[in-house]
Amino acid sequence: MTMSKFMAFTGTVALLSSLSFAWSISGVVQKESGQPLSGVKISSFNFAGFETTSGADGSFALSNEGSSIHGVAAPKASITFNHNVISISSIKAQTVTVSVMDALGKVCASKTEHNIDGFMQVDLNKTMAKGAKFLRINADGNRATYQMGKTVTLMKEGDPLPFLQFAKDGYQNATYQAKAEIETGVIVRMTKASAQSSSSKKVESSSSAKPESSSEKAESSSSAKIEQIIVDCAGKTAKAGDQTVKLTVKGSSGQREFIMHVPSAYKGDKAVPLVIDYHPIGGSGSGQMGSTTYKKLTDPEGVISLYPQGTTKTMGPGWNVGPCCSNDDDLEFTREMIKYVKEKACIDPQRIYATGFSMGGGMSNHVACMMSDVFAAVAPAAMDLNKTNSAKCTKARPISVINFRGTADNVCRYQGGDSGFNDGLNFLGAEGTFKYWAEADGCTGSPTTNKDGCQEYSNCKDGVKVVLCTKQGGGHEQGNGNIGWPFLKQFTLPAEFVK
Repeated sequence: MTMSKFMAFTGTVALLSSLSFAWSISGVVQKESGQPLSGVKISSFNFAGFETTSGADGSFALSNEGSSIHGVAAPKASITFNHNVISISSIKAQTVTVSVMDALGKVCASKTEHNIDGFMQVDLNKTMAKGAKFLRINADGNRATYQMGKTVTLMKEGDPLPFLQFAKDGYQNATYQAKAEIETGVIVRMTKASAQSSSSKKVESSSSAKPESSSEKAESSSSAKIEQIIVDCAGKTAKAGDQTVKLTVKGSSGQREFIMHVPSAYKGDKAVPLVIDYHPIGGSGSGQMGSTTYKKLTDPEGVISLYPQGTTKTMGPGWNVGPCCSNDDDLEFTREMIKYVKEKACIDPQRIYATGFSMGGGMSNHVACMMSDVFAAVAPAAMDLNKTNSAKCTKARPISVINFRGTADNVCRYQGGDSGFNDGLNFLGAEGTFKYWAEADGCTGSPTTNKDGCQEYSNCKDGVKVVLCTKQGGGHEQGNGNIGWPFLKQFTLPAEFVK
């Protein structure tokens, strides 16, 4: 009971990203000999859009300080701090304690109220307000911490720190996992690539890869009729808010978990779409929920979204997309998530979609291959199919796919090739993946440029489409929800595949 009441509060600040805490990291990149190494491209796996290059002395610095990702301002209707008065709206809980702390974490002022339903204020005197640095809200035992200033921003509460990649032609890729929000003096040493290393090679003839019996399987679904399945919403108990769900999944080493986000626009009186949004390697479900570009578009339509948590094999939480990056069965996990949500909420089984960023983009490409009998369409970003999972693709039917890629992506290179981490990942590349899906979906003719400036195969079996949205000069970035969501929701899973 208390959890659901707190969720009524946290749901109003869902736009506050777990990426909204400040971090910075600086240091030097060196050769094995200890000499500085210049021209190393440095990117983040799990924070989109942060890139730099080491200088002539090997030095580098990367930070989200002052950027739009540093802090997403709290909506004025939720938390404001003006004229020494903290105002909190849309809060509902039996007991709420609001504490104000200084820069050292010492409590300057605290106020507790009971049976709050809607609005609460804390009036600070000028002395207390002058030293106020942090705001902590404890509602029925659930805590959130904010940084105060010109805006009020949600602080880091257990989410991952930056996970960096260091890449330079002729050298093996290196990684570094940040250990604190602020780090200086970091030393990263890079080893020269051996003659056999394929880390800097492009994929040869990647577009020629074909799924086994793709044409036969596509043909078998060409007569599918898109009839609407009537969903009975009676007995569904889901309410607006965020819930962390834990499941025991066959093929996994332990309990799996995901965040189930139910927007306030969901009323439970009609079936709504479901979007599964996969996080990057080294990331988290809560981090993806805060940084995805889809949620702000799907929430007003009552769409329920899921943010699953990956597990670690070598490089931080990730997904089992072939030879990398988890030992757990993420396909079974996905099926179990969907099963759980269908029991709790009124979900349209013909409108289930997947998206994701970086390794999460790889996972959404992966489910398109392995779960086309479940997903109506997918929208991966910043990662392609790899040679292993594309060769094993067991597509049940043609499926619509829109990929978002940047030509200057230093983490997953646009041209494809070996990942450079000895993890077995060898990517088809953006254009290779585009052509692969076109062949797998039985598309004919040449791609054209659509209204969004993306390349599109529109003459494909069963009315599906294959699209590649390329951002010239774009880096390792989240997909564009303003293009991706309208694309996804136009497609419906044929009734014959609904179990």
